[in-house]
Amino acid sequence: MDNQDEVREFLTSRRAKITPDQAGLPAGGKRRVPGLRRSEVAALADVSVEYYAKLERGNLAGVSPAVLEAVARALRLDDAERAHLLNLAHAATGADTLTRPRRRAGRDWAPSPSLQWTLDAITAGPAFVRNGRMDLLAANPLGRAFYTDVYASGGKPPNLARFTFLDPGARRFYPDWDAVADVTVAILRTEAGRDPHDKDLHDLVGELSTRSDDFRTRWGAHNVRRHGTGEKRFHHPVIGDVTLAYQSLEITADPGHNLSIYTAEPGTPADEALRLLASWAAAHSAETPTAQAPRPGPP
Repeated sequence: MDNQDEVREFLTSRRAKITPDQAGLPAGGKRRVPGLRRSEVAALADVSVEYYAKLERGNLAGVSPAVLEAVARALRLDDAERAHLLNLAHAATGADTLTRPRRRAGRDWAPSPSLQWTLDAITAGPAFVRNGRMDLLAANPLGRAFYTDVYASGGKPPNLARFTFLDPGARRFYPDWDAVADVTVAILRTEAGRDPHDKDLHDLVGELSTRSDDFRTRWGAHNVRRHGTGEKRFHHPVIGDVTLAYQSLEITADPGHNLSIYTAEPGTPADEALRLLASWAAAHSAETPTAQAPRPGPP
């Protein structure tokens, strides 16, 4: 992923999203481009038009933090977008080579015994570890039962993005598939800014761009986001429709890896559904490998 191309397309896409009215500017006459003009962003950021044009051509090397912050304000970037811009600037100067934490590749990564014990100690909801490429790296028994279709779809390690865009069952599993697809691509785009030298991520993006028009369109939008907490709807082959809350936490000991937990309010139908799934998982645990749950029949 060429850094200058990434910077150019990101800044251009953010500028196109802001109307003059949102920026407190007069609309003026007919506009040839959506959103703001370069000159308007430059004025809002208090830099020359020539200088901002240089930035939008992808030249972020040596740009001061003050200018980056001014551009972020002018473009009304949210926290995730601002962090993405800073990551792109670090990559442009080569600073990310020294500051980026060393990571083990997903295909070689395995949870420490204490992390697996922690996962297995979570019994009321699915819990799993993923990296920024959306590889599903470790899970508790309920997590393996919950993502049975993801494990069954193949891949070592199984990958949530590949499942979302390439497995027909994903649209059944995610009733709000479009929203899930948007978030999935935004997470991958965020990871690309944070770790632009990840070959496995390059390969994944190339595969999905080649095989999925839905992915390719979303990837070109350059949207990023932080994925921390919220609710998500599922249609599981064993427990049917269920809405779960989730929390995603960065694992300090393993930079770039997140622990995610799905939960339900005690006493609700969703909570009962998770209890049913836990019973189903326990009934199958003696007859299936711990790394993979079987694809169940109709409930």
